[in-house]
Amino acid sequence: MNHPAATATHDHTTRYTCPMHPEVTSDQPGRCPECGMFLVDADAAPATHQHGHGRQNGHAQQHDTHDKGTWLCPMHPEVTSDHPGRCPKCGMFLQPADGGDAPAAQHHDHQHPTGEPAVVAGAVAAGDWTCPMHPEVRSDGPGDCPICGMALERVSAGLDDGPNQELVDMRRRFRVAAVLSVPLVAMVMVPMVLGRALPGSVAPWLELALSTPVVWWAGWPFFVRGAKSVVSRHLNMFTLVSLGVGAAWLYSVVAVLAPGLFPSGMRAMDGRVGTYFEAAAVIITLVLLGQVLELRARDQTSGAIRTLLDLSPATAHRIGADGTETDVPAAELQLGDRCRVRPGEKVPADGTVVDGHAYVDESMITGEPVPVDKSPGDRVIGGTIIQGGSLVVEATGLGADSTLARIVDLVSQAQRSRAPIQGLVDKISAVFVPVVIAVALATFGLWLAIGPQPRLPFAIVAAVSVLIIACPCALGLATPMSIMVGVGRGASEGVLVKNAEALERLQKVDTVVVDKTGTLTQGRPSLVDQQGVDGHEDARTLLLAAAVEAGSEHPLARAVVDAARQTGRTVPAASDFAAHPGGGVSATVDGQHVLVGSPAFLGSQHVDTHALDAVVEAYRRRGATAIVVAVDGRPASVLAIADPLKATTAGAIEDLRRRGMKVVMLTGDNATTARAIANELRIDQVVADVLPDQKHGHVQALQAQGHTVVMAGDGVNDAPALAVADVGVAMGTGTDVAIESADVTLLGGDLAALVKARDLSVDTMRNIRQNLVFAFVYNVFGIPLAAGALYPAFGWLLSPVIAAAAMALSSVSVITNSLRLRRHR
Repeated sequence: MNHPAATATHDHTTRYTCPMHPEVTSDQPGRCPECGMFLVDADAAPATHQHGHGRQNGHAQQHDTHDKGTWLCPMHPEVTSDHPGRCPKCGMFLQPADGGDAPAAQHHDHQHPTGEPAVVAGAVAAGDWTCPMHPEVRSDGPGDCPICGMALERVSAGLDDGPNQELVDMRRRFRVAAVLSVPLVAMVMVPMVLGRALPGSVAPWLELALSTPVVWWAGWPFFVRGAKSVVSRHLNMFTLVSLGVGAAWLYSVVAVLAPGLFPSGMRAMDGRVGTYFEAAAVIITLVLLGQVLELRARDQTSGAIRTLLDLSPATAHRIGADGTETDVPAAELQLGDRCRVRPGEKVPADGTVVDGHAYVDESMITGEPVPVDKSPGDRVIGGTIIQGGSLVVEATGLGADSTLARIVDLVSQAQRSRAPIQGLVDKISAVFVPVVIAVALATFGLWLAIGPQPRLPFAIVAAVSVLIIACPCALGLATPMSIMVGVGRGASEGVLVKNAEALERLQKVDTVVVDKTGTLTQGRPSLVDQQGVDGHEDARTLLLAAAVEAGSEHPLARAVVDAARQTGRTVPAASDFAAHPGGGVSATVDGQHVLVGSPAFLGSQHVDTHALDAVVEAYRRRGATAIVVAVDGRPASVLAIADPLKATTAGAIEDLRRRGMKVVMLTGDNATTARAIANELRIDQVVADVLPDQKHGHVQALQAQGHTVVMAGDGVNDAPALAVADVGVAMGTGTDVAIESADVTLLGGDLAALVKARDLSVDTMRNIRQNLVFAFVYNVFGIPLAAGALYPAFGWLLSPVIAAAAMALSSVSVITNSLRLRRHR
């Protein structure tokens, strides 16, 4: 919801409307008299809520370019902020006051003048490239992260993306390094095995020749990233690697070129000083191997997006004006084009069925395995597969406006968002590398003072081992990798999570609040019975009611209109239509004043309905909604409208209760009807007769009692409640306003997917904790071992080569554990 701009910026008179009551319009901005929501520009496109939770959890060096007061609450416009976030009064997402669409509009430059990627406020800032470990870093092109040194990745994968260029480069460097390192290792091992070594005048120079290209060509990216980390003051893994390898190699070079600089105790009988060329080369080789394995594993975390992108068909059978079919690239389709889709083929674009009948497999989008029956008038999603029939589809959504493109965008943004648990990791990571360097210096100084002879090489080996074994990447990747895989798994199951914070909060939920219509039920109410009063003809009364209800968008109104049209008779025209939110509607039809609504509403209009109480109560006990029709101030008929429960609703409610969650049904229906449905579903608590603008208040009341609440709904009137809930869940079959206000969207519109979402949250957070425990334990035990903690007792000192192997495998282990999330429980 965008705050309307000043009318002076428009070429026409700006009209404002309420997002919850579209019948309310005004020439001036203000608040809706029905619900109090802030009126929005009727012509403005709805703004996305991808700047949702947790957007202020950025890095310490982030830049903030927002002007003061540029963000406000659409429901409480007096609430303003310098940053995106949530309204402290109602919990809805703050929106740009200037009508902007996202923080991206505020960040025009995402690179420093030097070409380095910028650290910007908000993970949704513009820029096609980002860091997998620090998603707030954005760049318009490839490069290295200024914080951790990792190579930037595309925010979202594309169909035309080629192979990962960093992986190609690292693989090439690893192969060269491995070829040159093998003879180096052999030169060290041969004397141990055969008892003979190369001549002392040859071996050091050969080691120098073989190790130099390994260290300074194959390992050059590590030194570049290490130097950048010092300049940017964000010390990272590459700082440690470049320091450790550089120290070992330079020490060895001095030992070869000027052995006389070393004390006699460090020289062999032939005057040579021991070197560590093979250690430097093998460390670089193992780090390169770790990078190759890590990059390959990270590529797999984007598998969900690639799977979605692969759903798009390459061609379409376009039907021309003369009825002829032509095969064209799907990318060339235009809005309004008609295409034929045959059995086994993919629908080329979002559209509406205009001819034919078929079952459509939507499992790749919604996660539901049962094909959906489609006939003229039904919507179809691009990328779904036709089964058992043929359809003619008129394109209504193409390119970036297609459902598939929006899903890919949402998944990409969610995968790059930060979970609150990452805050603790950031604090530790900020001091990790400086602490490791300090430990390495202390290790060097200690062993130089009290170590065994020769002390200098012993101290160097211990210090280098400390620098090499420490792995800040394992710590930094623990959360982002799990989030990426978890969000991707959710997308494959029909669960779209908008940000990592929502995924983390979902595991803490203990109360589920559900709307009835469209959430528990199919959302397609129909007339199931009618009883006339005082001799009024049912057919005539139904036509009068339909004439009035034709002006309403309420689902019950559509049920009345559909029932009247099915009689084959013409629905008369109505005038003086008036809607009474939460109650009913009225209009004049053929000179008669007709009221349609609940008995309470008719009573407020001075219509006596007491004689109908028994009929109304009987309908309600059956779980139907009773609507009374009054003509010229007297009751004429009672209509019973029922909305069938979804087939999976009962099982989903039971699954939620088994997971320890309390289920509350929040509905505008009367208590009797609501209780009948609640008893059938074994729902714990029912709150009935709730007006649209009261729903968010009930959610807040539950939160005030200490509950963590998830709200599931599908209508415009659910939007404020979805926004204020700890986690808002929208049915994918619902309105755009509800979906935009929610943190999670269930594409299939099935409450059973909420169980999947909850399980996904629990699995993801468990996986994150496993990764963090591994990373902490690895570093807590590895660093003291490398420093020589066991040497006094056992005479054992960790080799820098072993330290490099352990460091390389630690990051790979974290990513491999994250990939386990792809397996469903």
